[in-house]
Parts: sequence; C-alpha cells; structure tokens
Amino acid sequence: MSYKEQIDKDRIPQHVAIIMDGNGRWAKQRGEERTQGHRAGAKRVEEITETAARLGVKYLTLYTFSTENWNRPPEEVNALMALLMESIQEDKFMENNLRFEVIGDLAKLPDDIREALKQCTLHCSQNTGLCLVLALSYSSHWEITEAARQIAVQVKEGQLSPEQITDECVANHLATRFMPNPDLLIRTGGEVRLSNYLLWQCAYSELYFCDTFWPDFHSEEFFKAVYEYQQRERRFGKTSEQIS
Repeated sequence: MSYKEQIDKDRIPQHVAIIMDGNGRWAKQRGEERTQGHRAGAKRVEEITETAARLGVKYLTLYTFSTENWNRPPEEVNALMALLMESIQEDKFMENNLRFEVIGDLAKLPDDIREALKQCTLHCSQNTGLCLVLALSYSSHWEITEAARQIAVQVKEGQLSPEQITDECVANHLATRFMPNPDLLIRTGGEVRLSNYLLWQCAYSELYFCDTFWPDFHSEEFFKAVYEYQQRERRFGKTSEQIS
C-alpha cells in the first residue's frame, strides 16, 4: 500500500515548510554542474507544490535562497537568480488557483526579480488555493533582528510599552505574520539541522529528515513525510492524557 493511501485526509498539516537540500550533491554524483542540480530542483518544486495543493495543504514555504547563500561563488548566485526569474510563472499560478508570497531581505535581490515577485504576488492575491511562500534572501537571524528593530522604534516613539512585548507581539512583527506556524518541517539531502530557517516558527513543528536529495524528492516521498507526521502525538508541552 502506498503512503498516499494511508494518509488520514482529516489530519493534513495546514502548513508545511521545506528545506530543499541536495541539489548540488545530486548534480555532482552525475558529473554535472551544480546549476543542473538547481534546475532539476526547480522542476521538483512544481511537482511538490501541485501534490501539496491536491492533498489540502494550505501553506507551503520553501527555503529557496538564504542570506548566507549570497556568499556562494558569483557564477552560482547569478545562475540561481536567472533560474528564479524563469520560475516566476504567473500564468501557472493563476491556472492552479495558487496564492504567492515571498519572505526575506528582498532589498538585496536584483531589481527585475524584485519587481517580478511583486507583480506575481499582487496578481495572485485573490486566488483561494494553496499559498506558496518562497523564503528568499532569508534567515531567521535577519527576521528576528528586523522584528526587534521595529519593536524598538515603536517603544522609542511611545507606541508600545515594554510590558506589551509578548510572544504574540514578536510574532506579529515577523515576516511570517500572515500565516500559521509550520505543522511539519521537511529537510531533504541527509543533513540534520535547521540552517537558520524559521527558528521562531518551528518551536513546536514536527521535524522530518530524509537522505533523499531534493531533485529526487517525488510525490510519494512527500506523502511519506505527511504519513510519518500523522503518526506522531503533538502535545505542545502537555501530557498525553491532557490532549486525549
């Protein structure tokens, strides 16, 4: 029996976040340039987005490019930016009723990409299906620092008192404030770490790590991750008896 057939349709994670790791190593194993791995990974994004949407996931957040990735060789960064520009397919979003959002330090992106992202977000804003969120030029350190800076300005200007700085206040100043925290975080590629990704938001997310490189992470692998998620008891600090 496939994992898809074993999934409980009444317990689908509302928000799935993915660290899409292994593109470069996938290409290296095949004797190809790293950029070919990224291109193969982009195709997998299309498949997994469609799979998640059909399953009933409401938000899919993909770690597409971190703030640390700017330190990669210039030729790889340029290739990634070109691939990103190719991948912003507004027509496809509209055809599939997908919403689109971007989180990250977008000021660092090239002007043409930033404008394309802005237009795609605007044109897809009335769609009612899955919301695909790209984490671009993103890191949790950047995000939390920005939130702290915004809160400090509000305190300085008398709009906020220190006593009003709660968990909810901080969350409302994060880039992800428009969506719920991830129920499930998936990392492909064999590494077992969060790599500065959604650190605040994943405090109680279920974590799923697999050795499969992202270009080989097909729909059945996604179904397996969701199935494994459904086998876990989410207690949020409570006892089993309290949540039963």
